[in-house]
Amino acid sequence: MSLQPKTLLTAKELSPLIKFNPDYINSKLKDKVFFEGVHYIRPFGSRKIFYVWEQIEKELYQHTRYQTQKVIIPMAKGGICHG
Repeated sequence: MSLQPKTLLTAKELSPLIKFNPDYINSKLKDKVFFEGVHYIRPFGSRKIFYVWEQIEKELYQHTRYQTQKVIIPMAKGGICHG
C-alpha cells in the first residue's frame, strides 16, 4: 500500500498561503474549520501540529464552488426563476 506524499506545513508556513495570521490559524480555525486527522496531524502524539496543504486547499475551493453555482427555482406554470 503506497501513500501519496503530503505537503505538511506549520501554521507559520501556512499563513502566507491562506492570508491568515499563524495565531488565528491555531486558535480560531483549528478544530472549527480544520480538523485533526483531515486537515492537520500531530505526528507521534507530539504537541507539534502539521497542516496538510492538499486538504486545506481542497476545503478552500470547496466553498467557492457552491458560491458560483446559479440557483434555478422551478415555477408552477413550467417557467424558471433565476434566484
